[in-house]
Amino acid sequence: MSTIQFRETILECLAEAQSDENNQKSLQTLATITKVSPQNRNLLAQTNGAIPALLQLSESSIPNIQMLSLSILFNMSLNPNLKLSLADMGIIFYLNSVILSPSSTEISKLAASLLCSLAMLDKNKAKFGVAGTVQALVKAISRPNNPAAHHLLSTLAELVQFHGNCTVAVQSGAVPVLIQAAESTEGEGLAGASLAILGLLARFDEGLTSLRETDEIVRKMLEFLKEKCMLSKEGAAEILLRLFDDSEGCLREALRLPEFSSVLADISVRGSGKAREKAGLLMKKIMEASYNSPVDGDSMFLQW
Repeated sequence: MSTIQFRETILECLAEAQSDENNQKSLQTLATITKVSPQNRNLLAQTNGAIPALLQLSESSIPNIQMLSLSILFNMSLNPNLKLSLADMGIIFYLNSVILSPSSTEISKLAASLLCSLAMLDKNKAKFGVAGTVQALVKAISRPNNPAAHHLLSTLAELVQFHGNCTVAVQSGAVPVLIQAAESTEGEGLAGASLAILGLLARFDEGLTSLRETDEIVRKMLEFLKEKCMLSKEGAAEILLRLFDDSEGCLREALRLPEFSSVLADISVRGSGKAREKAGLLMKKIMEASYNSPVDGDSMFLQW
């Protein structure tokens, strides 16, 4: 099909979709032709009024229409050159409302995926912080048994790579929410993703302070070091390294935990390369601290 024919198809499908809200076939056609072709995504984006029309259709009360419209917008967001223009405040505000509303699981996941795709462009990251997306994500993640939790966490992980969004996340209560998500029984992957984000927050003073002030934070991280999920071990070890560098109190708390050294020893042998490296650094810090605090350290050395 030639470029001219594609343009004609796009115009026809948009007109049909707007004139007949029940016409899912036209949107399905647009979803299909934009799924695999970057050129078709560009052609659609260049079509006058296409993006506003798709945004309007994505607000439909008919789930299939909403799903197809969001799918097309997501397909378009895969083109790096379209991420900036698609991160329009109107689209961002709408996606925020979707992840906070009792939408279907698939629609919530798709909205989170679209947010994540747009957030991958560094120029967009600050805009999401201003638009309230970080706060919306933290609130949505805090809801128990959220079926879109993994998608929401992926989006938050992308956004907090920007320092300003880390500040917003901490101020919105992200640290206790993420610890709660990591402690949930909804799957090891959820714990690993939550701890990875906490590690990103811990790069900056506000995130590290919030972690340090969390009750029994070292014991909580020890429990994550015991997890089968290697991502959980890596995340917990990274957080502990930052806590130990920042706080002697956290080091002393670790010295009082009899299992701590044996868990680290196990990871240093059976963990991933990254986990082994971090476990080795933690063991070194613990040994140095125990020499300076022999009373606290005696019980730990008995575990070696």
